[in-house]
Amino acid sequence: MSSGAQQAQPVAQIKNLSFCWSRSSDPVLTISDWQVYRGERWCIYGPSGSGKTTLLNLLTGLLMPTQGTISILGEAINNLNGARRDRLRADHLGYIFQQFNLLPYLSVFDNVCLPVQLSTPRKTKSLQHFASIEAEAEHWLGALDLPQDRWHQSVLQLSIGQQQRVAGARALMGAPELIIADEPTSALDVDNAKRFIEAFNHACQEQQTALIMVSHDQSFHDQFDQLWALDQEAR
Repeated sequence: MSSGAQQAQPVAQIKNLSFCWSRSSDPVLTISDWQVYRGERWCIYGPSGSGKTTLLNLLTGLLMPTQGTISILGEAINNLNGARRDRLRADHLGYIFQQFNLLPYLSVFDNVCLPVQLSTPRKTKSLQHFASIEAEAEHWLGALDLPQDRWHQSVLQLSIGQQQRVAGARALMGAPELIIADEPTSALDVDNAKRFIEAFNHACQEQQTALIMVSHDQSFHDQFDQLWALDQEAR
């Protein structure tokens, strides 16, 4: 269980979860009790095959548990149909994919603004704190140190490290309650990875967004307030 400040409602909660790929197979992931609260920063690590990616896919509703309950903001996502899970993701979750998944036919700026344009709740929150959607995009691109002369270029013209910053800024838009990051630094050298994690953690703290990051790299564990080796019980 998280040692963070206990609040009325976890951002994410798992109870008595078991996941199997088939009815005849053994569970690849079992979690009895886990909560993530607003503003917490979790780094989840473990050997290959320990279930890290499976856990992220369960949290986002891309996979359904064999047993147990997964709740996001108090709503059990395994009770929702596909369309409602899609809407929950769009309105409340940011995601940094391992390969970033930026849209090559959009500029950097348009990629970053996209989540707010697709979600009314995130657009509303954006305009509560910034003069415009564009102003928020500028804020996060600056916070993550992407040079201004890159902001209106194609993402195909960026280095891997710069694409990573764009993916991070996109995830932060509209103050999602939870951001999930799947090995976001795997293509970076140690120094660039540490710089990105430090800047991104600071950005999450700024708007009290919870962060769940999966990584094989244990060199920046000191930048997280919660660590979980997935082959052990959460604590």
